[in-house]
Amino acid sequence: MKKFATFVGASILGGVLTLGSYQYFNNEDTSFLNNHTKQESQLFPISNNTPNYGTNADFTEAAEKTVHAVVHVKNVAIFKQPRNSWEYYARKGESEKALRGTGSGVIITPDGYIVTNNHVIEGASELEVTLNNNKTYKAKLIGKDVKADIALIKIDAQELDYIPFGDSNNIKLGEWVLAVGNPFNLTSTVTAGIVSAKARDFNSNDGTPQSYIQTDAAINPGNSGGALVNINGELIGINTAITSQTGSYIGYGFAVPSNNARKVVEDLIEYGNVQQGILGIRGSDVNENLSNQFNLGTSQGVLVRDIDQGSGAFTSGIKEGDVIRQIDNIEVRKMSDLTGYIGSKRPNDIVNVKILRDGEEQLLKVKLTKYETFAIESIGLEVTNASKADLENYSSSNGVKISRALKGDAQSQALIGILITKIDNSKVNNISDVRKIITSRDPSEPISVTFVNSEGREQTYIWR
Repeated sequence: MKKFATFVGASILGGVLTLGSYQYFNNEDTSFLNNHTKQESQLFPISNNTPNYGTNADFTEAAEKTVHAVVHVKNVAIFKQPRNSWEYYARKGESEKALRGTGSGVIITPDGYIVTNNHVIEGASELEVTLNNNKTYKAKLIGKDVKADIALIKIDAQELDYIPFGDSNNIKLGEWVLAVGNPFNLTSTVTAGIVSAKARDFNSNDGTPQSYIQTDAAINPGNSGGALVNINGELIGINTAITSQTGSYIGYGFAVPSNNARKVVEDLIEYGNVQQGILGIRGSDVNENLSNQFNLGTSQGVLVRDIDQGSGAFTSGIKEGDVIRQIDNIEVRKMSDLTGYIGSKRPNDIVNVKILRDGEEQLLKVKLTKYETFAIESIGLEVTNASKADLENYSSSNGVKISRALKGDAQSQALIGILITKIDNSKVNNISDVRKIITSRDPSEPISVTFVNSEGREQTYIWR
């Protein structure tokens, strides 16, 4: 009993000491603790704002507005049975139809104009469009832009649901978006995500300027040509591509910005072809190494390396070594920011270009000039005027540059970027020379073309 009392007494004494210690430190030494906390909190900025999480995003209105204006596009090829077919004589060589592929399209006017991807309709003999109400129409091709991967088709219908264009320059990172389309032939599918990046160029080596909206809204095969819309149901992009090792969605999709798509379809309706304006410069993304090497004073922007004689950039006073930081109200951090915005403009449009030169910013007005090309159909290549840098790179005094292969074979693709110096043994200095030679020659005759390789050596090939 005595031991028990001793134990209880010790427990009470310990409690009193503990309480007393607490009171002592709480009243006497809290200045140390408070000062220590204050010192720690001052090491980093701390926000005292109450989080404002807002309300849950509601996609129902945007989905209802847009789902009826996105169509299913079928690409149909027509061919005849070959003469060695055992069915040929029995069926008298009647035409056969084969489905080349399917995709999506976006109705942009109530009378049936539809924008889609060029790769959705490429090689089609017939185009078939199915609306969300299951009505089917034959569509005709109005025009296309292979580089932008945009095509315009039309069906004969009236009072259709359509999606109005939004301003893709106004989209923000983290903004909610919906992808509307027909993945895996599942019509009227809507997925949600955010804008993950802007002005994305995921293949800078293909010779085609790219400036995509990147989104994590699920985009799969069949979504191509479908709508990327904001929460208000406005069209801000045409879903075009995914990056994937499996061929299906694994995180990110890409869309052509609506401003660029709208400009293409307006050109196709008004002019019958795409009117492409250019600054007339060639450059590269600024990074830390370039900034240090040339003492640029910035680690972002586009370093001007070459200027086309007579271009808008040339006449406005832009010089080699300038860094382009802004065009109109668009910040230029890399080349795709610049090419993406220019892609929404036309020849003779005037833009304000902010440059950094010798540590000082200048604002210059530039009148865009027309990007001129000429397609040599007989050899499957498109050419444009060569710049001074192009001629120097190939140690040549004359020539035009191959800008695009009209065929998809690897041999033609490998020629992109090199120079043609002669056609039918006549020197060519620009595309005007090429056009004159091609239009005046007999197309049934073989054509000889002289290329110059990177070592400055000429090689001549003949197409028959």
